[in-house]
Amino acid sequence: MKVEISDLKFSYNSVPVLENLNFGIDSGEILAIVGPNASGKTTLLKCINRTLEPNRGTVLIDDVRLDNLDKKDIAKKMGHVPQSDSKSFPTTVFDTVLMGRKPHGSWKPGERDLEATSKIICKLDLQDIAMRDIGEISGGQRQKVRVARALAQEPDVLLLDEPTSSLDLRHQLEVLNIVREQMEDGISTAMALHDLNLALKYSDKILMLKEGQIFAAGGKEVVTSRNIESVYGVSVAIEERAGQPLVIPEEPLTN
Repeated sequence: MKVEISDLKFSYNSVPVLENLNFGIDSGEILAIVGPNASGKTTLLKCINRTLEPNRGTVLIDDVRLDNLDKKDIAKKMGHVPQSDSKSFPTTVFDTVLMGRKPHGSWKPGERDLEATSKIICKLDLQDIAMRDIGEISGGQRQKVRVARALAQEPDVLLLDEPTSSLDLRHQLEVLNIVREQMEDGISTAMALHDLNLALKYSDKILMLKEGQIFAAGGKEVVTSRNIESVYGVSVAIEERAGQPLVIPEEPLTN
């Protein structure tokens, strides 16, 4: 599914956070949204799935305006993986993933919901911990469960907010490999990332935000030393390793 964002603007208490954003995500494409803290990455994701209501602008999924849909229909089209769950309560991994089926059914899960949940648990290799309490598993496993819950929605679009935050190197790669595999199903993905090297490795396009505006957008070619210095205030060297750009931070720039 193709996603198009046009003329998006959002403010908190009349303070501008996002200004005049225009970009798209093609079917099966991964867009990495990068930028320093407070550049608007999380707010942008929340505006895309209408958790926050933009002051202006439209979000289209295959020419369907999201502001014409109710929250349940949006949840059928968009899966969201937050940085962390604000609230938690005792429940198994299986039941946590099953929550992703809520937009498709009623209070009582049906056979189709149970089948979809079992399928995604097996696909993400979570069957060995499926009946364990969510509070008893590792942080890396919990993040995989959050991704599984979003995928259980069978979304057309997947939004991830810092999916590798607080994860060790192994789990960072495991989670992002899972995200990459969803391209085979044509799922369009936008993920906010801090790590530029992970963004370069796993994304097809990159959107660089600075103070709520698009500073640069495109392929890997937009991740240049000059752009990074302008956006992050840090001097870097960029080398090529195994055909892949590698960003090496050097020194913070003085004002």
